[in-house]
Amino acid sequence: MASVEEDFPRGGGGGAAKKPTESKIEVQRTEVDNLFQSKEQTETKKRKGAGQDAGKKLKKPKTGKGDGLTLNAAAKCVEILHIKNLKEGILMLGCVKEVTDFEVTVSLPCGMQGFLSIMNICDSYTKLISEQLDSADTEDICSLRHLFYPGMVFRCVVAKLDVTKRGSLSIQLSINPKLVNKALTSSSLKAGMAVSGCVESVEDHGYIVDIGLSGTKAFLPKKTVKDKHNNTEELKVGQYLTSQVEEVKNEGRVVHLSVSPPTVAQACAESKQGWTLTNLLPGLLVKATIKKVTKHGLILDFLSSFSGQVDVLHMEPEQTSSYAEGTEVRACVLYVEPSARLVGLSLRSHLVQPGAGVDHAPAGGDRIGEVVKDCKMIAMHHMSGAMVELPDKTLAFVHRNHLKEVNEPANENRVLAMTEHTCRILDFSPMDQIHFVSLRKSVIDKRFYRYHDLEAGQVVEGTVSILLDHGMVVHLSDHIRGLVPRTHLSDILLKNPEKKYVEGMKIKCRVLSVDAENKKLYLTRKKALVESSLPLFLSYTDARLGCVSHCYIVCIKDFGCIVRFYNSVKGLVPLNELSSQPIVCPEEVFYVGQVLKAKVLKCDPDKAKMVLSFKAAVEGDTEEAATPQLDCELGKRLEAKVLKKSVNGLEVAILPDEIRAVLPTMHLSDHMSNCPLLWESMQEGDNISNLICFTKNKQNITVTKKPTVRWSLEEGVVAKDFSEVTVGMQLIGVIKSIMSYGVFVEFPYGIVGLAPKSAMTDKFISDTTTAFQPGQTVFAKVTNLDVEKRRFLVTLKISEVMSPEGDAQTRLINGLQERRAVTEMFAMRENSDLRQQLAALTVGQKLKLTVDTAKDSGATFKSDDLVGATIMATKHHVIGVSLTSGQKATAVVLHVDILSTCVHVSILSKLVAKKKSLAEGSKYTAMLQHINKDFAIISLGDTAQLTVIQTSSHLNEIFLVESEKLKAGMSLSVEVIEPSCQELQGLALVSWERTSPKRQRTTSENQTSATGHRFGDIVRGKVRTVKPASIQVTLEDGSTGSVHVSEVVELAEVCKGSFPTSTVKVGSEVTARVIGGREASSHRFLPFSHPKFTYPIPELTLLPSKLDTSEDFKAVTVKQKLNSYTVGEQMTCFVSKFNPERKSLEVTTDPCVTGTVDLLAMITDTKDASHPEKMYKLGQAVRATVVEVNSKPQRFVLSLTGVHKLEKGSVTLGMVTNIQPQLGLLVKLPFGNSGTVAVTDLADAYRPNPLDGYSKDQLLRCFLLGDENGKWQLSLRPSRLNPQQTKPVKDPDVLSVDKLKAGQIIRGYVKSVGEQGVFIRLSSSITGRAQLQQSTKYFVNNHKVLFKHLTPNTLLTTKIHSIDEEEELVHLSLLPGDTGKPDVLPESLGLPLRLIGEEKKEYDSKKKKRSASESEQKQAESQVPKKKKKTKKAKTDDSDSGVKVYFREEEDKGDQEEPKSVKVRPSSAGLSRLQVAAGFSWDVHLSSLKPASTAQEGDSSDGEDQDGGSKPQKKSRHELQQEKKAAEKALVQRETELMDLSLRPQDAPAFERLLLASPDSSLLWLQYMAHHLQATQIEQARAVAERALKTISFREEQEKLNVWVALLNLENMYGTEESLKRVFERALQFCEPMPVYQQLADIYAKCDKTKEAEGLYKTMVKRFRQNKAVWLSYGTFLLQQGQSDSASALLQRALASLPSKESVDVIAKFAQLEFRYGDSEKGRTMFDKVLTSYPKRTDLWSVFIDLMVKHGSQKEVRALFDRVIHLSVSVKKIKFFFKRYLEYEKKHGTPQSIQAVKEKAMEFVEDKGTEAAN
Repeated sequence: MASVEEDFPRGGGGGAAKKPTESKIEVQRTEVDNLFQSKEQTETKKRKGAGQDAGKKLKKPKTGKGDGLTLNAAAKCVEILHIKNLKEGILMLGCVKEVTDFEVTVSLPCGMQGFLSIMNICDSYTKLISEQLDSADTEDICSLRHLFYPGMVFRCVVAKLDVTKRGSLSIQLSINPKLVNKALTSSSLKAGMAVSGCVESVEDHGYIVDIGLSGTKAFLPKKTVKDKHNNTEELKVGQYLTSQVEEVKNEGRVVHLSVSPPTVAQACAESKQGWTLTNLLPGLLVKATIKKVTKHGLILDFLSSFSGQVDVLHMEPEQTSSYAEGTEVRACVLYVEPSARLVGLSLRSHLVQPGAGVDHAPAGGDRIGEVVKDCKMIAMHHMSGAMVELPDKTLAFVHRNHLKEVNEPANENRVLAMTEHTCRILDFSPMDQIHFVSLRKSVIDKRFYRYHDLEAGQVVEGTVSILLDHGMVVHLSDHIRGLVPRTHLSDILLKNPEKKYVEGMKIKCRVLSVDAENKKLYLTRKKALVESSLPLFLSYTDARLGCVSHCYIVCIKDFGCIVRFYNSVKGLVPLNELSSQPIVCPEEVFYVGQVLKAKVLKCDPDKAKMVLSFKAAVEGDTEEAATPQLDCELGKRLEAKVLKKSVNGLEVAILPDEIRAVLPTMHLSDHMSNCPLLWESMQEGDNISNLICFTKNKQNITVTKKPTVRWSLEEGVVAKDFSEVTVGMQLIGVIKSIMSYGVFVEFPYGIVGLAPKSAMTDKFISDTTTAFQPGQTVFAKVTNLDVEKRRFLVTLKISEVMSPEGDAQTRLINGLQERRAVTEMFAMRENSDLRQQLAALTVGQKLKLTVDTAKDSGATFKSDDLVGATIMATKHHVIGVSLTSGQKATAVVLHVDILSTCVHVSILSKLVAKKKSLAEGSKYTAMLQHINKDFAIISLGDTAQLTVIQTSSHLNEIFLVESEKLKAGMSLSVEVIEPSCQELQGLALVSWERTSPKRQRTTSENQTSATGHRFGDIVRGKVRTVKPASIQVTLEDGSTGSVHVSEVVELAEVCKGSFPTSTVKVGSEVTARVIGGREASSHRFLPFSHPKFTYPIPELTLLPSKLDTSEDFKAVTVKQKLNSYTVGEQMTCFVSKFNPERKSLEVTTDPCVTGTVDLLAMITDTKDASHPEKMYKLGQAVRATVVEVNSKPQRFVLSLTGVHKLEKGSVTLGMVTNIQPQLGLLVKLPFGNSGTVAVTDLADAYRPNPLDGYSKDQLLRCFLLGDENGKWQLSLRPSRLNPQQTKPVKDPDVLSVDKLKAGQIIRGYVKSVGEQGVFIRLSSSITGRAQLQQSTKYFVNNHKVLFKHLTPNTLLTTKIHSIDEEEELVHLSLLPGDTGKPDVLPESLGLPLRLIGEEKKEYDSKKKKRSASESEQKQAESQVPKKKKKTKKAKTDDSDSGVKVYFREEEDKGDQEEPKSVKVRPSSAGLSRLQVAAGFSWDVHLSSLKPASTAQEGDSSDGEDQDGGSKPQKKSRHELQQEKKAAEKALVQRETELMDLSLRPQDAPAFERLLLASPDSSLLWLQYMAHHLQATQIEQARAVAERALKTISFREEQEKLNVWVALLNLENMYGTEESLKRVFERALQFCEPMPVYQQLADIYAKCDKTKEAEGLYKTMVKRFRQNKAVWLSYGTFLLQQGQSDSASALLQRALASLPSKESVDVIAKFAQLEFRYGDSEKGRTMFDKVLTSYPKRTDLWSVFIDLMVKHGSQKEVRALFDRVIHLSVSVKKIKFFFKRYLEYEKKHGTPQSIQAVKEKAMEFVEDKGTEAAN
């Protein structure tokens, strides 16, 4: 139980006593020491069945309901372990996947994968490896392969989580026992425990095993090992073992282990072994009870007090249904996540059953990378992933991240709803014994997923990753990377490859070799190899005699060159075959890496030897080259046999002479989509007929099967040589390559021409790669000829080349015949009934089918005849037919795809109907029904006949954008050429053209049956859809027409706010008239009224007035329509759309005219501004006024407010566009106008900061005052906007100077301050001026002082001094006497007053009075009545500073001076208050002395004494009595003086006398010492101190301390270091140590003994680390020394040492110290941080304010006050802060700022309501 205790720092420890040490460790573990984090009291209640852990990651519900103790709470929802939840320190069970030299790949639970480095095995193995490497004895190095084998299971710990360069996490593992068994202690080891370790050393009789416990030796006898392994082979250092503890000796210092198989395998962990959550280890077998069964896994209880989870991957698949609550099971601990207290368990037999091993490879062989179709999803596990069943009934798991693409949002339900899935197998997880698969399309579509997918010789595209010394790393995909060796970076050796290759660059390479097992891939960038069209030698069998191929030199010897091809195919070129010239030294002629052509002379595949020749390859070996010349002449039909299929084409042998030739894939057909199909259908050994030789050179012959090229060669439409090429000649060629500047076209006989970008097509193209494909057949016409360079240019423009008659039909027949041949070949070869049945199907054939599924996207069918075929119809082909599953249906075949066994059908009634016969030459409107690459199936009108056409009508036709391509549902015009064509299997052969007006072909003028409608036609139709702005009508001929909202109801009958289209019902029959049309693609209105022009989409009208055929009916152009509108005209419009970005409304009056309405012309109330679109619905009729109309450029602006121009005196809406202090607000007005609002026109009552409440884009109601130069003057005064509802106007709008009179008080805003005075804006048109002497009562010699305090737009109250009506000047006064307001300048500036009149005289006379004598003062004093004097005194005491004053006479004199000096500034009145009696200055602060206070009397009598002195000497009896009394008083006075401690005795006896009276007064003793020291009697002073220490009572600790401090001072000044040390040590024995240390430190600091002081402080903070004062004192000292950084470090130390509740105060105190001695900015930051965390500490706010007032700028102080008054603390405290704010402003601010504070206070009171008022 002791070890269990570690998990229970408080509460719930089943009866066992707590060990303080353990709980202390626990607390330290969980405490987070955060500077500014509030250390809330952690709850101390004992919680039933729960250990508290502050660092918990997941709050889990407590499981113990009185059923004993649970160490960790159960998870809410069971989920698999995700990589993002991994942390360093998690323990796991792992299984070896593969072992390399330096690293082991480990399979972890839940499909994760980690890496175990050679450095993370154990310390002894690392040491051994280092020693072996150092000794360079690499023979018997014990490698990882000796220690690990695939399928081995071990415990490991996550040592580190690395982020790879590509951003993914890499899990670094360790099996070092020190980490794995970190939580085990020698005391927790018990017999029977299963522990893991590594062999540390091999001894004579056994092995020392490292189990990670320091101080514990574990011994494993050799005997037990031999029993287990049944072999004599010894274990090696570093070998991992799981062994059982046999016995524990010497309190865990010696442990005996055993590894006998049955015991270890069956060793179940038991609770008596004392397992805790910290030392629970993966791999332990436990007996567990199922506590809860959830959909996503199980929750188990085990070892009596643990809770664990079993995720869906680790439930035994066969037993899933048998798991029930309460069942007992054997489980294996899979992983332990200590921080989240999460334990994962496994019930899988391969981990739980004794002796069962883990298969590291799946049973069905390696399937990684395979794409599997028709998978069924059987379960979706929220938060984890999904289970999928593959077609062979094996299960696979999809991680939740692989259910969707990377950036897509998760939609698990949608994925689950799909019936079938295609997935790619990503990996096999040995730990989970299941395949992991992905449903991501991006992963499934990847060409290369594994190294196995690559073959040597393939041309691949990759991305440059990094350049290394030995080559360049290229990534082909996320997981696949290859190396381009340094010599293969280019055809020549590059000195600076970094100039050519940059990271991220896309490049094309060819695979040199691939080793899939070791994941090694080598690539080449040599252009000659990448672009080589010669056969590739991938193995020695490919190198047939006489073959020529490209190779590269790998080694140059004296006897010749060794060359290499692909994979490991090498050969020798002997010296005599290097060249036709004799070569002595090959190294001088050739270089390593050089690419050359070589011809095979001899090859022996068995011995892997080959001899080649460079010479023969160059010369073409005349005898052999002569033979093909004879038989293979160009232009002659040939037959050939397929020898080999390669990536780029077929290698063939021309019969009968077996001459080698190449037939590239792209030369198989004129139709690019047929080429791969034909290649797929060919097999080695097949014969191909109708070939023709295309080009030939010395190396090889290229043959072609393109019918068009064959025709040109047979007809002689070719140039056999460059000399035959002439300008204007038309040739047929093939696109050879595509460059950015154009395309190269290759013609027969190897002639090549260039078609520049501009001559490629009639359309503009920006990217040449989008136009043609390599291998495409084209017609080309020669345009330019350069005879010297033997170059020529061609054009491919359709407009410039002629195609032979009937070319399109011939090509169609050829293409379909090719497809037919492919179908037949597949049917024959496969020998499958289904393929043969599919081959028999033809286009247009009817089938009887049964509906399988019917959805919105289409339907699928079943047929008894075609079992296994996919029969489908798209949604276009089931339109208007309601289908249910199981229903019988007749369908017509559109297309058969024999490769994927898919049949496309249609069940449209018009296609399934009885076929009508066709006549030659008849014309029809055809509908495109199905597109299949180069071919399309069309239906001819209503004849129910189908036929096939080509999607391009010309060889050179290209489609740059999607919209140009033919799509299903389009209409075409067709003409029947042959009603039943034999070559088309009885289908009709037709010519076609598009019906769109964009590309009209040869429609003759008199052709009447062309589709479409002309202007003015009356048509009938049925309403298909009704939208707010338009109606769609299906016309009788099947085409669709559109009716604009304005053409539904006569404008005169349209009511405002109504929706005209709503009067028409869907399905109703209508009669309409064509008034125009729209473009099919852009839907632009085309109001052409040419009688011959027909519209693709007719625009119709339903208006009765326009349907009248007797009326003359003309089309109106947009220009005419716009010109008919006039500004100001009212009209009915219809809302067409709202533009949210520009906040404007688009309205339409006519199909072709759209107008815009601005936001300001749309609304009249600012409330509607946020959602103006809510007021106007689409298609609604509105009344609008024309604001502006223009036909060129086309502008049509309307207003919906009923106004179309602005008028003076009216109110309108405006939008603030800018705020400028000098001008006011700049406002945008309706109809393109703009205006300004002056600051005086913003409100009827002026306020400070008038522009504060306004912001950009704010909407305002404005009154139009007038218009100046196109700019409007506006007013926002309520008295202008609502004259009838206004309250009295406080600051009236002054329109002219006449309205003002002298003496009037008026308010205004400061415009500017200059040398001439302060200019004040009284209204938008009137500015007054206050001269400098009229601005302030203080004397100002520079206007800049005023300029600082009077910023523009400061609100001032002024008095009109005078008005100059001629000049229209207003002179103002700002003096307090005139305005009754405080002065504009604050008192705090300390400026002299400007005196005038009487005051000036009085001030001058006072200067003379200052020299009056003392006697006059005394007389004045005696005349003041006593009573008055007392009250005065009381008054001063009231406002006293709290310092006791001993002598009052001076004060009284000072008080009486006051009435005289009325005009003098208050600061100069009165004498200094504090008069300290003791002249004792050499010791420590008097603040530390606490003297006993004595009564003070006789103050008043003293004054009377002096009164008597000034009377005349005429003694009467009465006077004698008075004298006697006076003498008595003098005696009393003397006695009092002797008693008064505050009076300093003058000699030793006087001191002795006083000390008899007050022996415990340290002050007297210190004065006595001082008395001796003044006479430099050091020893006497020491003696007095020693007497004092003996005399003062032991209870008077403070008094005694004072004496010790004085003694320390004395020794410091007059003694030695030793004497000072002695006194200090004595003082420590007799007093509290802390104050003594503090006093000595202060003494050192004062005397600038910084070194000693610092040493002493260091001792103090060690000794009194819990005392806050010590840290503060040390901090003060450091900051006074200017050591700010040290002080910061000290603060961190203090916070670590002091209790957490002190931290706030300590930080605050340090912040104060920073203000006082250090950097005030730093102090401010510290306060800010503390107060952000503890905003309710008003005491700290108060301190902060004091410091900021002292050290901060006015702006900062005001900002601070503004923060404080918005705190959420009690009203009482806020009141206090407002009071302080007001005091501050009175002292430092201006009248305006004082007023602002008062207004803020009022706002606060109003907000708080009654609470604050009370």
